[in-house]
Amino acid sequence: MQMLYNSANFAVVQFEVATGETGRADTPPLTRGGYEIVDKFARKEIFIEGALAASFREGVDALIETSPSEEEIDAYVGRYAALMQQPLTLH
Repeated sequence: MQMLYNSANFAVVQFEVATGETGRADTPPLTRGGYEIVDKFARKEIFIEGALAASFREGVDALIETSPSEEEIDAYVGRYAALMQQPLTLH
C-alpha cells in the first residue's frame, strides 16, 4: 500500500499484492493491484483494478508530465467520483 496523492478533496492509494504465481524461475512474482480513490467531501470511495486502473495510471502519467497544479490533479481524480458508490467508513 502506498499513498500516491492526498489533498483536501481526494486521496489515492495504490495497492499491489503478490499473486503467489512466479511463472518462470527467472521472472519476478506476478502482482495484482489497483487504486483506491476516496472523495473526502462526498465520503465515498472506489477501488479500481484491471483495465480501468491502467487507464487511470496512464492519465496520471500524462498529467504529471505537465507539472500540474493541485486543482488540475483534483479535476482529473474527480472524473472518477461519478463511479463511487461505496460509502466511506472508518474501521
